[in-house]
Amino acid sequence: MKKQLALATAALMALSLAACGNTATASSAAESTAESTSTAASSEAASTDSTAADDGDVLQQAAAAAFANDVTLTMWGAEEDQELLRTIADNFIKEYGNYGGKITINLGTQSESTAKDTVLTDPTAAADVYAFADDQLNELVQAGALQEVQLNADDVKSRNTAASVDAATVNGKLYAYPLTADNGYFMFYDKSFFTEDDVKSLDTMLDKAAAAGKKVSMDVANGWYLYSFYAGAGLNLSLADDGVNTVCNWNEAPGADVTQAVIDICKNPGFIALKDEEFTGKLKDGTLVAGVNGTWRANDAAEVWGDNYAACKLPTYTLNGEQVQMASFSGFKLIGVNPHSSNVGAAMLLADYVTNEENETLRFQQRAQGPSNTNALAAASSPALAIIRAASSLASAMILASFLSAFCLASERIVSASLSTSFKRFSYSALTLAESSLSCAALAIS
Repeated sequence: MKKQLALATAALMALSLAACGNTATASSAAESTAESTSTAASSEAASTDSTAADDGDVLQQAAAAAFANDVTLTMWGAEEDQELLRTIADNFIKEYGNYGGKITINLGTQSESTAKDTVLTDPTAAADVYAFADDQLNELVQAGALQEVQLNADDVKSRNTAASVDAATVNGKLYAYPLTADNGYFMFYDKSFFTEDDVKSLDTMLDKAAAAGKKVSMDVANGWYLYSFYAGAGLNLSLADDGVNTVCNWNEAPGADVTQAVIDICKNPGFIALKDEEFTGKLKDGTLVAGVNGTWRANDAAEVWGDNYAACKLPTYTLNGEQVQMASFSGFKLIGVNPHSSNVGAAMLLADYVTNEENETLRFQQRAQGPSNTNALAAASSPALAIIRAASSLASAMILASFLSAFCLASERIVSASLSTSFKRFSYSALTLAESSLSCAALAIS
């Protein structure tokens, strides 16, 4: 054990010395990231004498080395997570604020879905610790924007689900800390409006909603969601052998027919295409009686529908006169440490803390997000989480590549354009993406 403690201390010192940049501040962060304007919580030790760490606690021993002097860290997370992250950050300061230095943690707002784009704009100006979706892992690693987990790595692996650890691993090395195991999507619905039989068929749901002047929503302009129709029809979008590019055969049969089916769905008066950030507003104004989204909107649905809030796997849709089961992505959210941080060791301690059992349980309680921590997951229960577990056989692992982010943006532009032209003539053509050699089928106006 003493050898482990010595190694932990040495690792923290080495990481601090090896840091190759200054931590981003509110004024120097990337433009798309809004730093918290509230006063950051901080902690000053009562004296310069450190409290001796317990010889049996590797993290405490490492903290004694990391926080002997003042440390300022910046952590980015989703807008909806800011209150939760402030609580976790304050508790972290209480946990480790007795080693002689002052700990300050600044929060910034950054969506996990676009974290890679913001970080890679200038990794040296990015946060010390940031959350991101697992499909961004490979490009972040290749760009040198993720620090390999070198502190407490065995514990991180053992306390999380095997799938989430795999999602955070590249070439046998752990590069991130699993945060959630629920980064997929499913159908929310108001069970006072729909029966359990109704929600098995998208056609039934749309017709019933239209008859009542209500809507069922889905972000079909986003490739992440659009995938569900093509995958359900047996078409493929998967990671290539090189670990960066993707394999996509949507231009093969029945791809063109799937495209037409999606167009028909969009034309149904019971359907509305909504971006994720528009979903809650339409819930609260009474427009929606159902919608495809993820656990990050579960609390909103529960608040609006109360006891009538329910969730189910994605329904079937009509393709060439037959009912086809829609598919989904199964993915994870991860916490990464920026190797350009001037306090890499302290940043790893914070990332480890944010993703421990206690805080993943707290995240589930406050944000209804499914834990990757096995103990926290075993104790968690919710309609949305139950559906994710039940529908796992219908989901594809979302360990693709940064291509998926680019595809989402490209498909949004294309589908938005198509919807604005009142469904003029379409063709199913190849879309070449600049960041990869992949040529993938996409909707395009003729």
